Amino acid sequence: MSTLRNSTMSTLSELEAHNDFHSRHIGPNDAEIAEMLAVVGAASLDALVDAIVPSTIKLDAPLALPAAINEEEALAKIRAIAGKSEVYRSFIGQGYYGTHTPKVILRNVLENPAWYTAYTPYQAEISQGRLEALLNFQTMVSDLTGMEIANSSLLDEATAAGEAMTLAKRSAKSKSSVLLVAADCHPQTIEVVKTRAEPLGIDVKIGFVPELMKSNEYFGVLAQYPSTTGLIHDMRALVRQAHDKGALFCVAADLLALTLLEAPGTWDADIVVGNSQRFGVPFGFGGPHAGFLACKDAFKRSMPGRLVGVSVDSQGQPAYRLTLQTREQHIRREKATSNICTAQVLLAVMASMYAV
Repeated sequence: MSTLRNSTMSTLSELEAHNDFHSRHIGPNDAEIAEMLAVVGAASLDALVDAIVPSTIKLDAPLALPAAINEEEALAKIRAIAGKSEVYRSFIGQGYYGTHTPKVILRNVLENPAWYTAYTPYQAEISQGRLEALLNFQTMVSDLTGMEIANSSLLDEATAAGEAMTLAKRSAKSKSSVLLVAADCHPQTIEVVKTRAEPLGIDVKIGFVPELMKSNEYFGVLAQYPSTTGLIHDMRALVRQAHDKGALFCVAADLLALTLLEAPGTWDADIVVGNSQRFGVPFGFGGPHAGFLACKDAFKRSMPGRLVGVSVDSQGQPAYRLTLQTREQHIRREKATSNICTAQVLLAVMASMYAV
């Protein structure tokens, strides 16, 4: 009996519950640390830090952190903080609006790790489902904007407008370095365009577009449709005037509004940008939301972002693939059409499912 009790007591440490984050989730174990220190020739972790971190930036004392808590305590603390949030009705608008996320999309896409953990679908053979969903996104954007081709998402509407500016600069016949921007574009779009333009030597002029077009040479125009205050402008004459100057006309459009409004492609706009947040994507405290860029087919080899196309597999069956990849950063590096290689695939998939 005594032997049995002693034997049992010697293994109790193996049954101990280690609920703190550090022991459960963070970093290597003691054996792995010792092995790594032996490889780099350091006596301890402190010695390794002393050898690497310059004394000029190292703290004189450890960070004043509170005592560690276990996972249950951490979750309770997070719930208490979240419980203080009050959800108010938002009237800010400017491209982002409250929307209903259908439960079937919430459960099966947004909360499904098969969708939200997947990386870039470079290996098309095992990514046919995602590629088909992204092709649906491209088709939805092309149909609503009236444009010939659309990419499979960008970061957001403001950065998509910045991409439209650089696409217009590369593609316009005009050699001017001036971009005209309507003062009633969304303010965040104007600010991002100005920031993107500065290092590129592009002169952004903001104001009432019809007046700006009379007194300037320019390579492109950016207008909001509807405007940030909700006005709907007839831009046909402005588009013709821009084309007469060898410039391209870019439109930042509300994708859901285009289900009722006339598509920019019908009045010969060259580039259309926007975001798809209103297609079932929640606010998310400011993001993320999938932006888009659609344009005329003539600009497809210069447009930014990924493109999904339909090909055939080795059996002669239809198959989806990423196409025209030589435009992109992972191949062309500094010569790429854009250095933004991040798409918002999960949110684009949600928007395409919502539309379907």
